Amino acid sequence: MNSFTKIDTIKLGLTMFALFFGAGNMIFPPLLGQQAGDQAWLTLAGFLITGVGLPYLGVIAVTMSGNQLSDLAGKASPLFAIVFPLVVYLALGPFFGVPRTATVSFEIAVSPFVSESYKTLALVLFSIIFFAVTIWLSLKPNKMVDRFGSILTPVLLAIVTLIVVTGIVNPLGKAGIPQEPFDENFFIKGFIEGYGTMDAMAALVFAIIVINAVKAKGITDRKAITSITMRAGTIAVIGLSLVYAGLAYLGTTSRGVADGATNGGDILAKLAYALMGNNGLYLLGLAVTLACLTTSVGLVTASATYLSKIIPSVSYKRLVIIICASTTIVANIGLTKLLSVTLPVLVGVYPLAIVLISFRLIHRLFRGYHEVYLFGLAAAGVIGMFDMLHAFGLELTPVMKVLKHLPLYEQGVGWIVPALILGFIGFIIAAAQGKPRVLQE
Repeated sequence: MNSFTKIDTIKLGLTMFALFFGAGNMIFPPLLGQQAGDQAWLTLAGFLITGVGLPYLGVIAVTMSGNQLSDLAGKASPLFAIVFPLVVYLALGPFFGVPRTATVSFEIAVSPFVSESYKTLALVLFSIIFFAVTIWLSLKPNKMVDRFGSILTPVLLAIVTLIVVTGIVNPLGKAGIPQEPFDENFFIKGFIEGYGTMDAMAALVFAIIVINAVKAKGITDRKAITSITMRAGTIAVIGLSLVYAGLAYLGTTSRGVADGATNGGDILAKLAYALMGNNGLYLLGLAVTLACLTTSVGLVTASATYLSKIIPSVSYKRLVIIICASTTIVANIGLTKLLSVTLPVLVGVYPLAIVLISFRLIHRLFRGYHEVYLFGLAAAGVIGMFDMLHAFGLELTPVMKVLKHLPLYEQGVGWIVPALILGFIGFIIAAAQGKPRVLQE
């Protein structure tokens, strides 16, 4: 079959929704809503730009470049095309993202119903079952769109919609005045928080799933793949935006039942219980588990697909099992220590992902010169490296004093202006040498 029907597009859009809608994305909007209060909508608008729009553009950037992240990274250099994707896949796959899906779903869906003395055993059993299901769903990636788009995502959406609609029909309170850290610069604060989800990096990982799903229908033309991805992505963007808006609204009504809550998961749990009693907790637990499961399957599938191409001696199926087996162990005994290493690495790598996505989208504007990519990425990489070392606990006082003078550094995006300036310098150098335009391909 060489056509992609409207039903196929809808299924792919729902699959993209499920891939991005992890538990972390579910619990942030209620916290934003509670703390931003009557300024929640302005704050949410900023969040949607970087928390939803940027990941969407990340998938598009990869589809415009080829079949996988290395094709996009190759715009800078062959070495970067090898190192950067490997770091991203390992960090968001077995070293961070996949283990966290099990622990987060356990903490929200299971932990509240288990006594303290049995929690260790319960986590072991839960993680084994969780990753066994992940293996089963990941072993046949060609069925992912049908399973996600036709079954898992509709169930997840139905549960979240039920909770949100119940909260709209029977509001538990009214929005109050904004609280820290959302008591000023509402839009900018939301914008920075959306950036902090790091979903744009996840988009670079998930793109390979989207591309393969389209190719499975016999479509190989890159422009056609990009066009289909844009249409399906629009469905995901609309769905994510509506769900985030609904959850943020619940957050604005939550101060009476969840005042003093330290995180969005706590707020959502108290809201669910206040609205629907124990049934609300059960439904919330199921929704969180489904959200984590779909993200887990997406990360495992993408990681195994990529690794099987750079290690052809190891089959895709074997890599799926290896990743899930190792992450089961990590989720039970080593996640905390691993996070202390992985999170700073992500802080250092994330600016590179944003620069790569942004420059690819304006590729024509600077004639596709490799120097633009290389110089811009160098600027973001150096600043990201120092941020990473700082996140590891190194003082670096002299360096930090200099970096603090960069525009937007205090907001966590001090790499933006240097990346643009050095990218422009790269353009001048390439143009001065009379280099021809680099084709989009």
